[in-house]
Amino acid sequence: MCCYIVDLTGLESMDQCRRTLEQHNWNIEAAVQDRLNEQEGVPSVFNPPPSRPLQVNTADHRVYSYIVSRPQPRGLIGWSYYMIMLPFRLTYYTLLDIFRFALRWVRPDPRGRVTDPVGDVVSFIHSFEEKYGRSHPVFYQGTYSQALNDAKRELRYLLVYLHGEDNQDTDQFCRSTLCTEEVMTFLNTRMLFWACSTSRPEGYRVSQALRENTFPFLAMIMLKDRKMTVVGRLEGLIQSEDLLNQLTFIMEANQTYLMSERLEREERNQTQVLRAQQDEAYLESLRADQEKDRRKREEQDKVQAEEEKVRQTVLAEERRRRTLDEEKERKSECLPPEPPADDPDSVKIVFKLPNDTRVERRFLFQQSLTVIYDFLFSLKETPEKFQLVTNFPRRVLPCLPTEEQPNPPSLKEAGLSRSEVLFVQDLTDD
Repeated sequence: MCCYIVDLTGLESMDQCRRTLEQHNWNIEAAVQDRLNEQEGVPSVFNPPPSRPLQVNTADHRVYSYIVSRPQPRGLIGWSYYMIMLPFRLTYYTLLDIFRFALRWVRPDPRGRVTDPVGDVVSFIHSFEEKYGRSHPVFYQGTYSQALNDAKRELRYLLVYLHGEDNQDTDQFCRSTLCTEEVMTFLNTRMLFWACSTSRPEGYRVSQALRENTFPFLAMIMLKDRKMTVVGRLEGLIQSEDLLNQLTFIMEANQTYLMSERLEREERNQTQVLRAQQDEAYLESLRADQEKDRRKREEQDKVQAEEEKVRQTVLAEERRRRTLDEEKERKSECLPPEPPADDPDSVKIVFKLPNDTRVERRFLFQQSLTVIYDFLFSLKETPEKFQLVTNFPRRVLPCLPTEEQPNPPSLKEAGLSRSEVLFVQDLTDD
């Protein structure tokens, strides 16, 4: 058994072969198929076997097998011909087996190495159509592993046909059974149909996995107990009506398994849909909460920004007031001393401030109007910006330097008398 597995799958050692068989409960078919799938890079379609043996709806709990034997000779002439030809047939098949056995030692069977499984299937379909015409069941155009995966995914029956080109019954089976209208309709509407010649590497590999006894060979495969399982084998030259009856029997015997798989898958799908809906509702709720938190953070940031703006404004105003006070103090310290009242060059000026208070001080005629401005600026009651205005006639005194008059005039040049009343006009709002 291990030698067969090693030859078929290319395993490197007998120990590895034994471990592979133990993993599949010594199920050669499952072990070989899994190994071939791994070589193709296709996911495994055979799950680990259940603890109980594979069962089908038959009395002996085995895979349903239907073998059509060749008809026995009839009459004296028939038996005489059979007995005459028997030694020749035995000699021919014995020599053929010896030749094939010897050839295997000289040159390995090229069919043992699969390089283009899809090409093998397509090539078989083309040769089949050239010989039997295009009126035939729809062949699955893909590898055996791909057909198993599709049948598993779609929960459909898969009928595998192995084409033995050298078998004497193959031609009659294809013409009178496989390509009949009723068989084509039945296969096309009820199942997937995969076929390949055993003379090609892909067909030979499947032949080694399914272990047919004779040709023509058909195997019915379906998903059963969560693994792809052969539930029926039909071998020999079977007629179209008999073929349909046997396929119908196999399908009816295993329909409960397929329905159970469909119900279980539907429950899984509903569970997945429900879980997806719950996840979507959770995500929607999470997004709503996140949006609420984002808006709350934005409001908080906005309030904090406004508070910070107010704080910065207050700080700026404090800095401005502090700078202004420092400037007033500096101006006050730089003022020249007030002249005495009996000084003939002194001028007494009464200032009326915007808050209706009065301030009186003496200055000298030769002093600039800037001194008057600096005196008023140093007072706490004076606004930050102001100008001096005479009453009659009303005019604004040029106390600050300008481009036209960089040096403001003196009190005498401004035309002030020894006693004046000047009005301080607030310009802060302007």
